[in-house]
Amino acid sequence: MQSAAAVDACAVKLVDPERVAAVNARMPSEQDVVDTADVFGLLGDPRRLKLLVALLDGELCVCDLAAVTGLSESATSHALRLLRAHRVVSVRRDGRMAYYRLDDSHVRMLVDLAVAHTEHTDAIHPERTS
Repeated sequence: MQSAAAVDACAVKLVDPERVAAVNARMPSEQDVVDTADVFGLLGDPRRLKLLVALLDGELCVCDLAAVTGLSESATSHALRLLRAHRVVSVRRDGRMAYYRLDDSHVRMLVDLAVAHTEHTDAIHPERTS
């Protein structure tokens, strides 16, 4: 009986060397891949994702974000600090009030696309929405 690794092993080292070279040429640096994976990790938490979805409509203060998401102000602040440290959200201060917003259009696109994908998947597979 062959092991799974033996079955999955390629018989040749490169089938399409030109394509491999092209993919390698456009591959992001290792640090960029790690940083991108970190962003997706941040988006992978439902509480943080709710905050980001709330910010799709524009900036909100911590109190309003807590009310919209159902999180405590403390949990909201903690999540926002983490998102800010990774440049997913930015803050504007007005006196003692802090207003958060999505950091840029790339973050907005990621959140929009992720939500649209889920809605699209639910429409195709209604059994998942039960």
